[in-house]
Amino acid sequence: MATTLYGISYDATDAARTASFWADVLGRTVNPGASAESASIAPNDDPAAGPTLMFHQVPEAKSVKNRVHFDLITTEFESELTRILNLGAQVRAEFDSWTTLADPEGNEFDLIRG
Repeated sequence: MATTLYGISYDATDAARTASFWADVLGRTVNPGASAESASIAPNDDPAAGPTLMFHQVPEAKSVKNRVHFDLITTEFESELTRILNLGAQVRAEFDSWTTLADPEGNEFDLIRG
């Protein structure tokens, strides 16, 4: 097969700020040259770290539930939940095995008990 998933693009009102949040959550760094218009974070040397994440400024704010979301898994659920909340996420819903959160742009993602 000649096609590979390179990255995931993400709309934001401030690309650098959103990239910084996700870099902190995932333990990555924002690539040089980040601005409010465009930013990216590449995976570290671990192939399991996932694809490149790219952030692009759009003029409108998020207004509906996102159709694609990140699922993060951890064996240290309570401490990771606290850490991510301290980075600026907000709880949207709690379930037995996961919590749905929203990043500072309002995009939902799940933190799963691993």
